[in-house]
Amino acid sequence: MPFPPGFLWGAATASYQIEGGVAEGGRGESIWDRFSHTPGMIENGDTGDVADDHYHRSAADVDLIADLGLKAYRFSLAWPRLFPDGDRRLNQAGLDFYQRLVDRLLERGIAPMATLYHWDLPQALQDRQGGWVSRDTASRFVDYADTAFAALGDRVGHWVTLNEPWVSSFLGYHEGRHAPGVRDLTSALRAAHHLLLGHAGAVDAFRARGLPGEIGIVLNLNPVDPASDREEDERAAILFDGNLNRWFLDPVFRGSYPGDMVDHYVGHGADLEFVQPGDLESIARPLDFLGVNYYFRSIVSATTDGLGWDAQRAPEGVETSSIGWAIRPDGLRDILARLRADYPAIPTYVTENGIALDDEVGADGGVDDPRRIAYLEGHVAAAEEAIGEGTDLRGYFVWSFLDNFEWGLGYRPRFGLVYVDFETQERIPKASARWYSGVIAANGLG
Repeated sequence: MPFPPGFLWGAATASYQIEGGVAEGGRGESIWDRFSHTPGMIENGDTGDVADDHYHRSAADVDLIADLGLKAYRFSLAWPRLFPDGDRRLNQAGLDFYQRLVDRLLERGIAPMATLYHWDLPQALQDRQGGWVSRDTASRFVDYADTAFAALGDRVGHWVTLNEPWVSSFLGYHEGRHAPGVRDLTSALRAAHHLLLGHAGAVDAFRARGLPGEIGIVLNLNPVDPASDREEDERAAILFDGNLNRWFLDPVFRGSYPGDMVDHYVGHGADLEFVQPGDLESIARPLDFLGVNYYFRSIVSATTDGLGWDAQRAPEGVETSSIGWAIRPDGLRDILARLRADYPAIPTYVTENGIALDDEVGADGGVDDPRRIAYLEGHVAAAEEAIGEGTDLRGYFVWSFLDNFEWGLGYRPRFGLVYVDFETQERIPKASARWYSGVIAANGLG
């Protein structure tokens, strides 16, 4: 079951997590700038002010990507670097930064995959209209996306509209653990809907320009298992699957929200009046691909709190990462099988997959990470199995190219193929990077 010719082996990053330079080149404030500077929100008081200093080191980073033999690089555009106030005033210096990045990638034979929204909303839109709870934010997103298409669409062949809208909406507007830190169910559902409307509008703008590339969306998807065979746990698992998976898959691929979840949310006091006639037909625009971010299975038990479930990441006896995520390569195969069974066939990319470990530099100056190698080997094997079972899998992207700012966890978790000394900004490819280079050269595990 070999990987197909032209399979895209890559690594992924996101703008706020690596760029730094938050007050340079005309960039405006993002919701993550504000959130990370709010006391108590981020471990150790960390922020993305400097991160990996990629804003100043992008040329050398592209050279490193090429040296590792990566065929593709997934990165995100920072919306506030292009439109500092979230309006229609373009910051040309910000656009120039991404023009140079894309040109360097292409010069080194690396396919760029550009994500339009990886969570760094302009703070001005949050201040003026509540961010994604406002329908107008979807319109502003389409304006921004169309500008990016016009400037980069002749060179970027793979576009992602949204990265993990579940995280943006439910962690950002319901649980308050991510920016902008709102805690309200209706706000989260409004945000999710308007994110999907923005996605649909961006797809339409892309199609209208007749660009030669492809466009899709990236969803974080987990297989969901009940913690026991008790009826209440099985019911909770169905509901959690509806919250995490079906609330986004169904509108994108079926043009509807799952009825059981509509009833569940309304039963918990949510108001869905924001869904207007024609919205769901728009959201179900045909796509060129689906991106799947996979990290762990969800084990769910019933509770009487919140929305009625407790989703655990690591059942007893299962090996975990340094942040407690269970290592379950079978989950990647299973979620790809579920997509084949339940939704229309579509080309698919694994757009994020990786493990957080407590990596350290050894006495020899290198970084040995055998557990990451084992993790990646298991998941690449699962991807290969999925291809053999019928998934049209076109690429696999490791999270992440570099150790970086990991949102609420700050700089403690290290996901990178490349170790970063955050004091000196030295980059040290880990043993896993060399291993992955071999996989790429062989187009598989060999």
